[in-house]
Amino acid sequence: MADDRNRRRFTDPRAAAEAAFRAATTPKPSAPPQPVSRPAAAPAAIPGAREVVSLRLDSTVLAHFQKDGPGWQDRINEALKALVAGA
Repeated sequence: MADDRNRRRFTDPRAAAEAAFRAATTPKPSAPPQPVSRPAAAPAAIPGAREVVSLRLDSTVLAHFQKDGPGWQDRINEALKALVAGA
């Protein structure tokens, strides 16, 4: 029984009251400000910019544009632009 008394923790009532008072009166940290969500803006179009695409063409169409050598992709682009402008 003597050992039980030595193991007990006795709290100081004044220290407990001060701790409770501090906990009740200490301002709580505020939440960090939330970032302002903005609608996703469309990417700005750069005049004359090109995009990389994968395109399936008939082998005869590809052969027609490649027969004159390098620049065949530019020639396909010009032909498509002319088609769209005429539509």
